[in-house]
Amino acid sequence: MPIPAELQKAWDDSAELLGEKNDPEGALEALRSAWSSIDNEAQRAKTLALAADASTEWGVIDRRNQKSHWQKAYKNYTKSLSIDPKNKEARRNMNKLASMMDENAISLGIGFQMFDQGNPTPLGLLAMVFSMVTLLVSIKLISEFLDDGNNPVVTLEVQYVLNGQSVTGEIQIEMYEDDAPMHVESFLTHAENFQYDGVEFHRVIDNFMIQGGDIENLRGSGGYSAHYYGFCNGEQVPESECRQKEDYTIPYEHENGLKHTVGAFAAAHAGLNTDGSQFYIVPTDGSAGHLDWEAGKDCTTRSCHTVFGYVISGMEHVDAISNLETQNDSPVDPVRIISARIA
Repeated sequence: MPIPAELQKAWDDSAELLGEKNDPEGALEALRSAWSSIDNEAQRAKTLALAADASTEWGVIDRRNQKSHWQKAYKNYTKSLSIDPKNKEARRNMNKLASMMDENAISLGIGFQMFDQGNPTPLGLLAMVFSMVTLLVSIKLISEFLDDGNNPVVTLEVQYVLNGQSVTGEIQIEMYEDDAPMHVESFLTHAENFQYDGVEFHRVIDNFMIQGGDIENLRGSGGYSAHYYGFCNGEQVPESECRQKEDYTIPYEHENGLKHTVGAFAAAHAGLNTDGSQFYIVPTDGSAGHLDWEAGKDCTTRSCHTVFGYVISGMEHVDAISNLETQNDSPVDPVRIISARIA
C-alpha cells in the first residue's frame, strides 16, 4: 500500500527537523499534523517510533521537562514495538533511552515504576520494578550495541486452548548470540536435538511473563545446559567433577545490556550461574524490569536474569498465553511447544 503523501512529507520533515535543524519540537508537530493520514498499523508503528525519537531528543535539550519528554518517548516506543516487534532500531533506541532514564533517576512511567526521582511511588509494585543498566558511555560499546549483524532466528510452534478452541501459532525469536553466546549456543543445540518438542509453558503469570523449557521433567522442576560451560549446579568445577549432564548449568551473561522490554526472551534459573534450558518471554503488558542487572546490584540477593533474544513475530500468541486461566500460576489447559526450529 502506498504511503500517503502527507504522511511521507511529515516523516521527511521530521527527519530534517530532528537532524539538521535540531528542532525536536518541530519534528513532533510535523508528525502530529499527519496523524490522521495514517492508513495502517505499519505506518502507525513507524510514526510512533519517530515521535519517540523526537521526544527523546527534546528531553536532552529541555532538561527542565526532561522527565515528561522521556516518559512519553518510552511509552511511544513500547506502543510502536507492540505493533512491529521486528523494528530493531526502535528497540535499541528504547533500550538506550531506558539507560539514560536510569542514569538520571527517572522512572519509566506508570505501570512500570517503583521509584520517581529516587523516591518510592505509590503505584510502584515491589515485585515489578524496572531497574535499568547504566548508560553506555563508551563509543565502542555503543557501536557494538547498535550492530545490525545477522542473528539466528528460532520459530516456536505453540498450541494452547483459547475460549474452548485449540489454537496453533508460531512465535519467532531473534537470538542475540554476540551478547549472550553461551545461552544462545545452548538453546540452539537443544532445539537442533528436538529437546523442546512437546515441552510445556508450565508457568504463566499475567502482566509478568510466560515460562517453559523444562526439557528434563517438562513441568518446571528441571532442565540443563546443552554443553559444559564450567559450572555444575551453579558451582565452578572441572567437568570431571560434574557427575551427570543434568547438573550442567550456564554462567550468567546478564551484564550484556539487553533488558526485559516487550518480547524479551530470557533465561530462568534457581540462583546465580544455574541457568539451564528453561526460559521465559515478557508479554506486551509484562513488567519484568526488576530482573535486569544494573551497576552495583547484588545478584546473589536480588535476582538478575540474562536476556538473550527478542520476539520478532507472534507476540499475539505470547499475549494470549499470558492471559489464559491459571491455577497456582499453571495454565488450566496445557500450553505446549509443538516444535522449536532454527530458521
